[in-house]
Amino acid sequence: MSKNSFYITTTLPYVNSDPHIGFAMEIVRADIIARFKKLEGFEVFFNTGTDEHGQKIFDKAVAEGYDVQAYADLYAEKFKNLKESLDLSPDINFIRTTDPHHIRAAQEFWRKVDEAGYIYKKNYKAKYCVGCEMEKTDSELVNGKCPDHPNQEIEIIQEENYFFKFSEFQNKLLEFYDKNRDFVVPDFRFNEIKRFVERGLQDFSISRLKSKMSWGVPVPGDPEHVMYVWFDALVNYVSAIGWPEDMDKFKKWWPVTQYCGKDNLRQQSATWQAMLMACGLPPSKNIVIGGFVNVGGQKMSKSLGNVVNPNTLVDDYGVDALRYYIARELSTFEDGDYTDEKFKETYNANLANGLGNLVSRIMKMAESNLSEPVPSVLSRASSREVEGKTELPIEYLKFLNNFEIKKAADFIWAEIAGLDYYIQRNQPFKVIKEDKSRGEEMIVYLVQKLYEISYMLAPIMPQTADKIQELIKSNKSPETPLFLRRD
Repeated sequence: MSKNSFYITTTLPYVNSDPHIGFAMEIVRADIIARFKKLEGFEVFFNTGTDEHGQKIFDKAVAEGYDVQAYADLYAEKFKNLKESLDLSPDINFIRTTDPHHIRAAQEFWRKVDEAGYIYKKNYKAKYCVGCEMEKTDSELVNGKCPDHPNQEIEIIQEENYFFKFSEFQNKLLEFYDKNRDFVVPDFRFNEIKRFVERGLQDFSISRLKSKMSWGVPVPGDPEHVMYVWFDALVNYVSAIGWPEDMDKFKKWWPVTQYCGKDNLRQQSATWQAMLMACGLPPSKNIVIGGFVNVGGQKMSKSLGNVVNPNTLVDDYGVDALRYYIARELSTFEDGDYTDEKFKETYNANLANGLGNLVSRIMKMAESNLSEPVPSVLSRASSREVEGKTELPIEYLKFLNNFEIKKAADFIWAEIAGLDYYIQRNQPFKVIKEDKSRGEEMIVYLVQKLYEISYMLAPIMPQTADKIQELIKSNKSPETPLFLRRD
């Protein structure tokens, strides 16, 4: 990675259902970090996409009467549309594992791992969860069922497959973890994966018989097998940046910061890192692990009818309301909880009555009492602009550089509360009637602080930040509230 380059990616969701708020949380958080890094002056490559191979994709397409490629195309488009609906960075890269370049990269990755001696073939029998697309040991099952997919029967696989020598990477992974103490964020997830690796690693199957599961990347040199979906999909993180053909592009961006949910901890921070080592490539830079989004204390489930569609919330409240909720109202690293009532309550309290009301109050005072716009500079007390680069409060920078998005949002809302308190205590709207010079000075200070808040908001709520900055530059109060109160 070059000095001023930053590469960040989400996991690739399976195209077997519509996008839900859980993946929206992951991709919005990654977008917040991507936008923040741009504020810091980095050139950013932001990657997402769709994972389109595997048994459950094939089964779902057949069940719904689709040609499997047509089915993948349909659902991939729904995830691609999140770029607009969630107001993601306009230059975000969208990769599909059915892209010809990715398929060639996955096959070359296989060849290199095979040439290095880490792939072999054997007969085996295993318990398999189609929902996870993973083999399961008895200790991982609860009453014979996968705890994450209790409504699906565990399948028994008995066939000849190719295997990856995962067991040979225990010491290499532990040494890597020891030298990279911030590799997995948060630290309790890092401790979890270290304990997993310390217990010993087992080789795992990386192919399926094409006669039983045709929807996959062909194994190089063996037309009777297709790649196991995880082995194929994980390669997207390198194929997205030109590997193996464009090594200059690859070296510019690699290594990567990877966002994922806690159910991906093992695959991203152990399996994928061992695969990279086997291929002769450097490990990732960071793995950032989030929790799940529950609904009223229950796990989201189609059978319970409680799956939350992020597009519905955007339609009802606006995209920045959803981005705010993800950033501040859901725990950054633990499980979060959503209810319609809580969403509306926090929207009214912190956006309509909080930020929106503050912007209206300050800009009404500015429009009524200042003859021209306040120069667009950050608060002299804590920040400044130097040659076009914004320097922001050190606490805010620290939080986002540590991926602590909720703490960064809490810091911004503490600043908002501080301005509210300043207005209540000092009453500049009264002072200006008695001491025009002193009153103008107070209003200028409020506008400058509001401008600083808008810069901190930019990664989290980009549309709102733009609106505030435009109001300040034109010295106008909003014609309509930024956030209309919902009853």
